[in-house]
Amino acid sequence: MTDACNIADLLEIMARLRAPDGCPWDHQQTFETIAPYTIEEAYEVADAIARKNMADLKDELGDLLFQAVYHAQMAEEIGAFKFSDVIESICTKMISRHPHVFGDVKIADASAQALAWDEYKARERAAKPGGDTRTGLLDDIPLNLPALTRAAKLQGRAAKVGFDWPEITPVIDKLREEIGELEDEIANGADGARLTDELGDLLFATVNIARHLKIDPETALRGANQKFERRFAYIEQRLAAAGKQLATCTLAELDALWDEAKQRETLKTAYSA
Repeated sequence: MTDACNIADLLEIMARLRAPDGCPWDHQQTFETIAPYTIEEAYEVADAIARKNMADLKDELGDLLFQAVYHAQMAEEIGAFKFSDVIESICTKMISRHPHVFGDVKIADASAQALAWDEYKARERAAKPGGDTRTGLLDDIPLNLPALTRAAKLQGRAAKVGFDWPEITPVIDKLREEIGELEDEIANGADGARLTDELGDLLFATVNIARHLKIDPETALRGANQKFERRFAYIEQRLAAAGKQLATCTLAELDALWDEAKQRETLKTAYSA
C-alpha cells in the first residue's frame, strides 16, 4: 500500500480486519460494542478542536472516519447496506436540505435555514417506508446524547414554536427559583429521589441560560473542568515543592492555594491581553 492512501484503501483494511483470518478482536465486534468507541472518537475530535491542535484534529478525524467505515462494513456483512450507500445517502440528504444552494429556493438568513432544516427532516421522516411513528416535536432528539446537549436541543426545539422566554431575565429568575426549591428540599431532609429531581431541574434551568447566551453548555462545562484540573494541579505542585501532602493539609490551606492559582491565571490573562 502506497503513502497516498484513499478511501478504497481504508475500506480494504477494514474488510481485512473483519475477515475470519483477520484480527480476532475486530472479527467479534458488533454495532453495540463499537458504538461507545464511536461516541468517544467524536469527543476526541471536539477535544482537539478545543485545544486548537490541527495535528491532533487530523488524526482524530481519521479515527472518527474509521468508525463510519467500521459500522458500514458490519452492515455490509449482514446485507443491510454498503459504505457507498452511506455516501449516497448523505449526498442526497445535503442536496435536498439545501435547495437554496442546489436549487432556486430563497432563504433569507441562517435562522430561516434552521427552521427550514427541521421541516426538511420532518418530510424525510414521513417519506420513509412505513412512515414514521415519531409524531411529537421532540421525538427525534436522540436519547443517548450527553444530557446537557440534549437539554439544549429539547429547549431549542420547543423555542422554535414559541415555547420560550423572549429575554434572559426570567430565565435567570427561574434558575434562582430552582435553587430555592433545592435548598428547601435539603432543609426538609428530602430523600435522594427528591433531591435528584430538584437538582435535575436546576441543571436544566442552567442549560436554558447557556442557550439564551448562545453558549454550548457542554463546551462551557468542559472549560470549567479544564480550569479545575489546571488549578488543582497547581495546588499539587506547590505542595510538592513544600514537601507537603494533600491529605495532611487543612481546607483553609488548600483554599489559599486555590485562590493563588486563580490570581496567577488572572494576571497571566491580563499580561497576554
